[in-house]
Amino acid sequence: MLLTSAGAARAPRELTRRVSVGGVEVGGGAPVCVQSMCTTRTSDAEATLAQIGSLAQEGCEIVRVAVPQATALDGFEEICARSSLPVVADIHFDHRLALEACRRGAHGLRVNPGNIGSWERVDAVIDEAGAAGVPIRIGVNAGSLDERVAERDDLTLVEKLVASSVSFVEHFRARGFDDLVVSAKAHGVPTTVATYRALSAELPDVPLHVGVTEAGTLRQGTVKNSAAVGALLMEGIGDTMRLSLTADPVEEVRVAWDLLSAVGLRRRRPELVSCPTCGRCQVELIPIAEEVERRLADVVAPISVAVMGCVVNGPGEARDADLGIACGKGQALLFADGRPLRKVAAERIVDELFAEIGRRFS
Repeated sequence: MLLTSAGAARAPRELTRRVSVGGVEVGGGAPVCVQSMCTTRTSDAEATLAQIGSLAQEGCEIVRVAVPQATALDGFEEICARSSLPVVADIHFDHRLALEACRRGAHGLRVNPGNIGSWERVDAVIDEAGAAGVPIRIGVNAGSLDERVAERDDLTLVEKLVASSVSFVEHFRARGFDDLVVSAKAHGVPTTVATYRALSAELPDVPLHVGVTEAGTLRQGTVKNSAAVGALLMEGIGDTMRLSLTADPVEEVRVAWDLLSAVGLRRRRPELVSCPTCGRCQVELIPIAEEVERRLADVVAPISVAVMGCVVNGPGEARDADLGIACGKGQALLFADGRPLRKVAAERIVDELFAEIGRRFS
């Protein structure tokens, strides 16, 4: 955190330059926005647009699609024209695809200058994006660094990631291009956290796209992303994020919103507060909590719901939540807005709770 002249702490994300990606603001204190990437073939515009629709419904705000070869460009153009979300073209190896993506309606580019080729090719992309008003995310990965940096044995991986990112930013700026976002991703949590801390210090005005790359399947990937990105967000680092998972990309968006809610930055869907149960519990709390969680998936409201198993912490947690239940022997006390409403039988707990939710948020 940095201090203003008045002594108030300012998060690093408040000091970055603001970039607009198809109307979605990134950086400069804008809300940390949620991204994901389509798994469909970009040449299949209908399938990709359907997936974008599912992502948008879950709260995705920027979507990235792969443009691996020229045969994807017609589909990409149609996707950009019809998408409900800003579309970022993901480009590797062939700089001509980036040039054409700008001409076909891209709202942003993601390129890694380390695998685009010569500086002349990188410069062509910079100039085309600048003329089209298309922002660029410089995406550096541990597996594809600036060759001049990658070959150095005197640098750690963190230092290589940071040095590559800084050198690329300096080159873009020397060419007059500053509409930038930067990411520098690795698959390890300590490396990711150390890299982004260093980048935030080295490039304090550049918005950072945070995440763990190749994080793994749903469970492991959620843990690794939450550990790394959660720590960074709590330190005020990170302007936008994609939580990479080997899963349906809808799951990336759900986890991202859960993480933003957990660290107190943004909340879109309900937060479930539930106890782990113990020998004092006199109802079958685990299936009750699981059913509440399942049904809350259909509720879009920034509320807290408590499901508590006994009198030790139950009434207090239920009062603190927007809606809650505190269970006793074969029954529960239903709370709303800090006030007890009525007792309900154990078999009616979930239905009575959702009757109250429906009255408030239907």
